[in-house]
Amino acid sequence: MTATVTFTGNAPANADSSVVEWVEDIAQLTQPDRIVWCDGSDEERQRMLDEAVEAGTLIKLNPEKRPNSYLARSNPSDVARVESRTFICSEHEDDAGPTNNWAAPAEMRETLNGLFEGAMRGRTMYVVPFSMGPVGSPLARLGVQVTDSPYVVLSTGTMTRMGAGALAQIGPDTEWVPAVHSIGAPLLPGEEDVVWPCNETKYIVHYPESREIWSYGSAYGGNAILAKKAFALRIASKIGEREGWLAAHMLLLKATNPEGRSFHVAAGFPSACGKTNFAMLQPSIPGWTVETIGDDIAWLAPGPDGSLRAINPEAGFFGVAPGTGHSTNPTAIATLERDTVFTNVALTDDGDVWWEGLTDEAPSHLIDWLGRDWTPDSESPAAHPNSRFTVSAHLCPSIADTWDDPAGVPIDAIIFGGRRATNVPLVAQARDWEHGVYMGATLASERTAAAEGVLGELRRDPFAMLPFSGTHMADHWQHWLNVGERLNDTGNAPLVFQVNWFRRGEDGRFLWPGFSENSRALAWITERIEGRTDAVESPFGLVPVDGAIDYVAAGVSSEDWEALFAIDPEALNAEADDTDVFLARMGTKVPDAVKRQHEEFRSRL
Repeated sequence: MTATVTFTGNAPANADSSVVEWVEDIAQLTQPDRIVWCDGSDEERQRMLDEAVEAGTLIKLNPEKRPNSYLARSNPSDVARVESRTFICSEHEDDAGPTNNWAAPAEMRETLNGLFEGAMRGRTMYVVPFSMGPVGSPLARLGVQVTDSPYVVLSTGTMTRMGAGALAQIGPDTEWVPAVHSIGAPLLPGEEDVVWPCNETKYIVHYPESREIWSYGSAYGGNAILAKKAFALRIASKIGEREGWLAAHMLLLKATNPEGRSFHVAAGFPSACGKTNFAMLQPSIPGWTVETIGDDIAWLAPGPDGSLRAINPEAGFFGVAPGTGHSTNPTAIATLERDTVFTNVALTDDGDVWWEGLTDEAPSHLIDWLGRDWTPDSESPAAHPNSRFTVSAHLCPSIADTWDDPAGVPIDAIIFGGRRATNVPLVAQARDWEHGVYMGATLASERTAAAEGVLGELRRDPFAMLPFSGTHMADHWQHWLNVGERLNDTGNAPLVFQVNWFRRGEDGRFLWPGFSENSRALAWITERIEGRTDAVESPFGLVPVDGAIDYVAAGVSSEDWEALFAIDPEALNAEADDTDVFLARMGTKVPDAVKRQHEEFRSRL
């Protein structure tokens, strides 16, 4: 072991000894030049922003165009989740399941110890305590991340309740999640402390039994901001399984009808499939309002009254920029007017940002995400397809006044959806909770730029959790069934639905206009909750009766409306065969309820 590291400053007086000792152990391994305990203050954040600008690792945007906002550019090899390098190191391989990469914990620890030894030499180690969920909420959970990336500190400060308040919640008997991150590129003497170096070797590793996260080599988003997907989904799915609640890749919204009744909805879509747009929906139907609670992750737990209650464990939005524009999501655009860090978008000549979809026409000249001159004639996009914005939730004009409620909000409906050009109808209701679990378990979507792989390729993404479950996927399905059984016993199980905004006609065009018109499907869902509208049977579930949704007002022809619900038995039987293969891949753990629902689907065809 190399020389002992000593603190350049003392740990906060309220830091529990378990945290202090753990930080000291990681420091001895990684050998940082100094250690900084982050307090989450505005002064600390501004100091770090100023230092990053001075070092050239952040570009300050025009304060008249975009006050207190910044642009970061990543290494071109470090622009998305690296699922191939993400591991669930459970004690038993079967607990990780066939959809996760597994390695024996002892072997992985040996590998990581070798990589992390001296990995922070020449850098600062930041100690970042945070709360997922409102500080002090019975639904919240705590964590501490150490990192050598200022970008990660800034992002965690936006995405969580980070700082002294969270640290104060950790006592001698408090469970908390330890998270270790290094960009894995030790600096040579005299080099500046930069934000965006990375290492060709990358690992994002989770130990479910000990609730630990270790990440090496990447500085991108969910690979490095470990409070997000790593904690809030992968580790939380294991904690929730043990404690009886659900960690879900879901947005949360509050919809209020013209009569003043409000409904809370949780909706699970794969990444880059419109979660943020739906969470910030501006309804096209007069008299309806939609308010935002969260756009990406929800934690759902049976409450004292028997209802399913949910919190948004995050405190900000880490949204995909391309496709977000004045015409598609004006609420998001208003949210980004100030105090935002953009990553891998283009820079305008007057010091603002731009990306594909922001405006109908592109500027005549830009600096693209790689720092090169760009014009509309350029062959490559100006912004990376997975470029991002990071902004605090409280800046969202549509944020609900209950978004930060420690008690959470009661869930009336759960929705699943993905990008499907064929087969799946615009909207369908599950017959019961068990059928809803089958909908979630067999969810499929076309691959997007947020993940590695071929764009447009259809992949199964059960519960929109394929890259994010810290357990065997079939165990995750059984856990949903178990929670539903508890809710059914009290008569408070939410209704479950499936939607598809992306069905195309034979000519390749979208059959449904989407965006604000999605409020018409949402209104039908709430009317089903109230029992105010009828539905008819289909192989997928219960679908709207004629006249239940005013599709003409949405600009949809009767021919397109019929096509949105058209059934192709040959195509659906082929998809059912594919589902057989997928379920077989899950092995013997597939719940009997899911098998039964699949056979019933075949019989309905």
